[in-house]
Amino acid sequence: MNRTTTSLRWNDVFSPSVAALISVLVNYGGTFVLVFQAAELARLSTAQTASWVWAVSVGVGLSGLWLSLRYRAPIITAWSTPGAAFLATVMPSTPYAEVIGAYLISALGFMLLGATGAFDRLVRMIPKGIAAGLLAGILLQFGINAFGGASADPLLVIVLLVSYALLRRFTSRFAVVGILVIGLGLLIAQQRIDFSAVHLSLAVPLFTAPQFSLQALLGVALPLFVITLTGQYMPGMLVLRNDGYATSANPLLTVTGLGSLLMAPFGAHAFNVAAITAAICTGKDAHPDPKKRYIAGVACGLFYLLVGTFGVTLASLFMVLPKTFVSTLAGLALLGAIGGSLANAMADAATRETALITFLATAANVTLLGVGGAFWGLVAGLTAHLLIHGRAHPLAGRAATPESQR
Repeated sequence: MNRTTTSLRWNDVFSPSVAALISVLVNYGGTFVLVFQAAELARLSTAQTASWVWAVSVGVGLSGLWLSLRYRAPIITAWSTPGAAFLATVMPSTPYAEVIGAYLISALGFMLLGATGAFDRLVRMIPKGIAAGLLAGILLQFGINAFGGASADPLLVIVLLVSYALLRRFTSRFAVVGILVIGLGLLIAQQRIDFSAVHLSLAVPLFTAPQFSLQALLGVALPLFVITLTGQYMPGMLVLRNDGYATSANPLLTVTGLGSLLMAPFGAHAFNVAAITAAICTGKDAHPDPKKRYIAGVACGLFYLLVGTFGVTLASLFMVLPKTFVSTLAGLALLGAIGGSLANAMADAATRETALITFLATAANVTLLGVGGAFWGLVAGLTAHLLIHGRAHPLAGRAATPESQR
């Protein structure tokens, strides 16, 4: 009896933890280069860059860990990826102390928004089909990238794809775990990962006293707030809704905003609810039981804390992995989320056309006025919905019953 219980507990922890590891790997291996690029363009010192890595990693780790435990849901937090891309354009011309001041103002904005509850009401008003179409459009490019690397690295992609298909035949739960191990084994056998160059050293946070200016408020804080809200929080909340978690957005905004506020003087730009990497942890592939997927959020938090402890050295290790491996792994891990989102988007005949418009507009990834494709895809879908139907269909907040309550 005890052996069975222990085995079940191990399985309950193992699968979500591997999903969390893949989520963290994709975050560092896929998008963290933007942080290093921004730091280089801003001519930050090595110590300032290391502090930035420490601050975002530890801050994201603590906020995601606490939220997942508190609400027993896989609440994956991350740094603002579009925010980092935006900062690369403004940091070279803005004094670093004023950038830090802008981070603080932006963080206060998220805390105030969480306190009002307005954002949560907005998310719940979005029709379920449009929400699913938005998510499918966001994830589509990652699915395409799973196969796009075949032209540059055909052996690696073919091995991962064939291994995934065979593993899915026998064990759908551990298919992604298997391709992670197989892919790393192949890369090591090909001597494409050099661990000898990695020397772990503890990160040292560096405090920078903030300064405030109207230019930084309008040119850094306000755009960072809008970009993070529309490009990260909105799709991130819809990922949770799509997989049946009805956790209010209010405490998530407040906690991540508070974390951003505390870590800003050490270089962290913005924390938020993750979207793309969260989808790896919120679906059935992470764990068949939705009540136990929160373990993935806890594991993500611990992994981020581990990386943050060693700062640049461990973050760089993730970045030396071949891009083809990271993109293929991410795409295959997200197949379930993409398929589920498309199915939900097309399920209701009444909203099928507007969901399709949302999906296509989001997948086009048009950037206007510095705001990314997720926002404009949502605008296109909601506009078409209002023009065609002239009224609201069942709302995402009402239609999405938590899986744990089904």
